[in-house]
Amino acid sequence: MKKKFVIWTLVLFSLYGLLLGLYLFQWADFGVPDAYKGTAADPATFMTDRQLELAEDYSRYKDFLSFITEPLEWVIYLGVMVFGVSLIFKQFSERASRFKIIQIPLYVLLLQTVTTIILFPFDYISRRLSISYGISTQSFSSWMRDELIGFWVGFVIMAILITVLYWLMNKFKKRWWLYAWMLLVPFLVFMMFIQPVVIDPLYNDFTELQDKQLEEKILGLANQADIPADRVYEVNMSEKTNSMNAYVNGIGSNLRIVLWDTTLNRLKDNEVLFIMAHEIGHYVMNHLYMNLLGVIASSFVGLFLAYHLMHYTMRKWGEKWKVKDVSDIAALPVFFLLLSLLSFIASPVELAISRNAEKAADEYAIEMTEDPEAAVGSFQELTVNGLSEVNPPALVKYLRYGHPTMMERIHMLEQYQEEKQE
Repeated sequence: MKKKFVIWTLVLFSLYGLLLGLYLFQWADFGVPDAYKGTAADPATFMTDRQLELAEDYSRYKDFLSFITEPLEWVIYLGVMVFGVSLIFKQFSERASRFKIIQIPLYVLLLQTVTTIILFPFDYISRRLSISYGISTQSFSSWMRDELIGFWVGFVIMAILITVLYWLMNKFKKRWWLYAWMLLVPFLVFMMFIQPVVIDPLYNDFTELQDKQLEEKILGLANQADIPADRVYEVNMSEKTNSMNAYVNGIGSNLRIVLWDTTLNRLKDNEVLFIMAHEIGHYVMNHLYMNLLGVIASSFVGLFLAYHLMHYTMRKWGEKWKVKDVSDIAALPVFFLLLSLLSFIASPVELAISRNAEKAADEYAIEMTEDPEAAVGSFQELTVNGLSEVNPPALVKYLRYGHPTMMERIHMLEQYQEEKQE
């Protein structure tokens, strides 16, 4: 079984990499359709030939790396089972402590450490790629600090979730997935509440917006939309990236309006206001809560399917893997593998919903600001600074894009401007 696993993994992964490379570097068309040439959506009208070349190259390499990395995680989880590594982790954690409340987090730590180490070279290549194309400005020490913070934050959250999950598995053999989902709902709400004030500040420094005149204008938009905000936060991202961003996150008293300093440094005030109106649109149309409901609904379906697939998998391969039951902690990689596969299968639908929400937020923002020139300028600047591909290949769009393409977004703004002038 081990030999077959290695051979099939090498063959399939090589074939997958070859086809992916041919698609992105030979077959996919990154060009601009004739209907858009010469319009504001045509990158040739606001980017230099060198910027166009860099954007296309960067997009190809970035997408290739992203598509390659995702199935590698599946291979890791399956390999851990096939080679008996999961059993070794279980035995080590049992010898280290006789208390299950310690054993499970220790197992999670071992599995997460191995996964992180194997994937680390790909994360590092992604960083180097971003630096070489002028997107990232982050030093290695700062990047490693963020990586370590992400590792430990992820471990603490996952250790809590998995400890509770396996307690439920052992106590409720047939309904553990349902009770796990019921407990997950308040946990997700809690995470949304603490994210802006507990987790985000671990990575970056947040301060009040220094430009008080701009803050007053943004708060005016927020007040117009009935957003309960009394300040705007600025986050120092210029030490890490040349990309731009802004967002509204959190719920209740922890709601925050946040601007990256790169956005403030590179956009005019009216362009910043359009970006903020877009984020306000998400709040007004309840996209934050709709997203939460979507996660809750998908997690219900995911846990239900994982429950049945786990039992099927254990019946078919459990004996070969020397794993007794679904409730055996050594079966955790199978659970992670199934959830990851289910998430991948559902991603086209989730991304389509996200693109629709982003389009609605764009429409809200342009209606609110009534400044199509500033809107177009902001998107063009975002494209240049992030070396974004305005017209990505179909596979990339439907499997990676949570926003409409820049070509679609700018074209919509042009149509709005034409209709307004008529």
